[in-house]
Amino acid sequence: MKVLFVHQNFPGQFLYLAPALRARGHDCKALTDAKNKREASIPILRYRHDMPPPDPGATRLGRNFTQMTDRAVTVARACLQLRDKHGYAPDVIFGHSGWGETLFLKEVWPDAKLIVYAEFYYRGVSRDVGFDPEFSRPGFDPVMSAQSRAAHLGQSLLHADAAIAPTKWQASTYPAPLRPMIEVIFDGVNTAVMTPNPQATLTVPNGKTLRAGDEVLTFVNRNLEPYRGYHSFMRALPDVMSARPEAEVVIVGGDDVSYGAAPPKDQTWKQIFLDEVKDRLDLSRVHFLGKVPYPEFVALMQISRVHAYFTYPFVLSWSMLEAMSAGAYVIGSRSPPVEELIEDGVNGRLVDFFDIKSWSAALIEGLAEPERFMPLRKAARQTILDGYDLHRVCMPRMVDFVESFAPQD
Repeated sequence: MKVLFVHQNFPGQFLYLAPALRARGHDCKALTDAKNKREASIPILRYRHDMPPPDPGATRLGRNFTQMTDRAVTVARACLQLRDKHGYAPDVIFGHSGWGETLFLKEVWPDAKLIVYAEFYYRGVSRDVGFDPEFSRPGFDPVMSAQSRAAHLGQSLLHADAAIAPTKWQASTYPAPLRPMIEVIFDGVNTAVMTPNPQATLTVPNGKTLRAGDEVLTFVNRNLEPYRGYHSFMRALPDVMSARPEAEVVIVGGDDVSYGAAPPKDQTWKQIFLDEVKDRLDLSRVHFLGKVPYPEFVALMQISRVHAYFTYPFVLSWSMLEAMSAGAYVIGSRSPPVEELIEDGVNGRLVDFFDIKSWSAALIEGLAEPERFMPLRKAARQTILDGYDLHRVCMPRMVDFVESFAPQD
């Protein structure tokens, strides 16, 4: 069958699925934003979206919907060109619903089956909104603002034939009438790559080489920001580094904002929270790597003695599952997306997101007694092998799901 993937940052969540379907003989193509320079193993088609951002004064709470539908129009017009000028007609369209790209595709190809990747549904109360009072304004206005962000997400599913969510909790964020159309299948962890390696090493910017078995504390996110608990982690560090004078702290993440509010003008969240505690840190043992190539990230997880992972009640990061797969001892925030994977004291530890003293104590304990927590590290890897392994669990389910929409003879 002909499968069209639609994702402004392709391959994104389709990194493994697209080549797997192609290997099974399906004609796979991807449609992505022209600004996206990522490479892919299947043919890429590009659309150019240069729409100016909407005027907040004119669109008010509809500005998010305006942005998403503007992109949807651009994508739909690109697809009309594919249909009318090139005669292209996919049997299945699989697109991410997060940026509105799939909204009008059924109008272009009404006979195609449309699957959307349903990552998260915003709500005005609970979940990420109001979770962290330090960064959430009290009052009803933020509630309405957050709720308005969900309009295009609900519409995306209403126009689709089916959806996939990566975790049960993320699927549960959608309204009850939409949940029956959502299949829960994680994207998959390549456990053959993300595997324990006692010979792993990593050289940090000051020239020091860290090795598996060393006292290494790790923290990883795409960007260093409050949604992923960077502030809580940094506030826990002074006591950790004081108690563990040999510990090396390695932090991965950029200076941008992936989620939530931007920092004050001309500042970064990274620097704001580093400045808050730097006078109480031995900065020669704190290593900021920025964004790293994937092989470097793999090595980092393999040398990690303790890996700290925080998140608001929001989308779960791949990096946490990959850390578990590499056999790291993961201490995670006690928030619903993390609790789906980590059982406290069984395959990791859970600590309240805001309890800085408990975080310091748990991190110190993990660094000081690596042998004590070896069973939890092994159990963490087994959790991924049993339920989230790319080749044995996730990809067969994902391929079967997509192929179930193949045209019937």
